[in-house]
Amino acid sequence: MKVDVVLSPAEIALLRGRDLSGVTCVVFDVLRATSSMVTAFAHGVGSVVPVETIEEAWDWRRRDPGVVLGGERHGDRIEGFDLGNSPFEYRSGLEGRCVVTTTTNGTVALRACASADRVLVGALLNLEAVFKALCSLHPDRVLLVCAGTFAEFALEDAVAAGRLAARLESVGGELGDAAHAVAALGSRYARALEGLLESANGRVLVRRGRREEVEWCARESVYGVVPVLEGESLTVKNFTGGAG
Repeated sequence: MKVDVVLSPAEIALLRGRDLSGVTCVVFDVLRATSSMVTAFAHGVGSVVPVETIEEAWDWRRRDPGVVLGGERHGDRIEGFDLGNSPFEYRSGLEGRCVVTTTTNGTVALRACASADRVLVGALLNLEAVFKALCSLHPDRVLLVCAGTFAEFALEDAVAAGRLAARLESVGGELGDAAHAVAALGSRYARALEGLLESANGRVLVRRGRREEVEWCARESVYGVVPVLEGESLTVKNFTGGAG
């Protein structure tokens, strides 16, 4: 299993032109898109549709008035949407529902990976479940995709990707240079929360009174759900070996 990492939105933009056949992508947007998705599935949401634009989300609502609209721009709930991008908003009232979501980076990264053999949603919250899923699937190539912030690298995504890269190396994964770099970065923090609080996104959220959201997203391997993108929708899949 060869493991590589995409570190920035500039690299993500190039994925659309790459041949991703034979690749399993794991997308991280720890603060907060993928953490909110994992939280939603852990609390019974039926499906999540990641879209890139606000207009696409409204198109879904026009076609199906029953969908829930969620997402953010500049960290805030989009005007007229039902939910923002806080994981706390996804813990109740969504059992069996379909959520259509658009965020600044996370949903863009997920859509950019759509041509891969598989696309998994990763977060610190489900890190062990994703690891077990990859061990079960044993793909030839794994690409850990760090969604970033606007056009910039995001420390929190690299910390999560680094923890997963280190776990994959421990079972024989062959790390590329970027994977070695994030593994070293991930090992710097005994607790992931330290890295999240040092990150630019973490500092912004703390200043805005959202430290509890950072703390929520920093919890490691508390959920066993692995959302998988198939077509336009994310749903939870079960994998041999305990993930799912």
